[in-house]
Amino acid sequence: MKVIIMGANGKVGRLIAQKMSASDEFEPTALIRKKEQKAYFDSIGVPVVVESIENSEENIGDAIRGFDAVVFSAGSGGATGADKTIEVDLFGAVKTIEAAKKNSISRFVMVSAALSDDPSSWTSDGMKPYYIAKHMADKELKRSGLDYTILRPVMLTDNNDAGKITIQSETHQLNKEIPRAAVAETVLKVLPNSGTHSKILEMSEGSSEIGKAIAEFVT
Repeated sequence: MKVIIMGANGKVGRLIAQKMSASDEFEPTALIRKKEQKAYFDSIGVPVVVESIENSEENIGDAIRGFDAVVFSAGSGGATGADKTIEVDLFGAVKTIEAAKKNSISRFVMVSAALSDDPSSWTSDGMKPYYIAKHMADKELKRSGLDYTILRPVMLTDNNDAGKITIQSETHQLNKEIPRAAVAETVLKVLPNSGTHSKILEMSEGSSEIGKAIAEFVT
């Protein structure tokens, strides 16, 4: 499966690229904003496309043309303002969704965030633009007609061990954290799994191996 990773230079994106590079199932390509980011991907044998999701839908379409699947793991980061969050997390996602449709790329995996469908939990003013962006991007993907899977992890940690996870349809039964490595590994597991099409996976660290947790959720 030829996969384009949007937001590949982020922490989760790098892990996805690294894991795909080590797998026989995927041919990953990293979409990066700057040539200076290329060195890391050269070191793990992953080709790059230099393009920004802040550019036009047409530019994004040119960048993703010919791929079998899109993984959207882009985000503006915690240090930017609300305007950049809307530009990247929402508008960038919507442009990528539209570009995928126009290029007949049906498989789309979105790395979103837990609580994105629960406005009552958006109590922090600083986080509201982030949750609104994630909520609306997910909503656009759900009505796109694409074969989507949306991953909604809780707070991310840098534990290199993916460990075990819990997947639920609601957030109230989740733990508070999950390793980025587990999210990246879950991306690889769901991509070829048609049982995860049109599914939203609320995720945290938990008690099941990743493959088992996915299988139990989709059956």
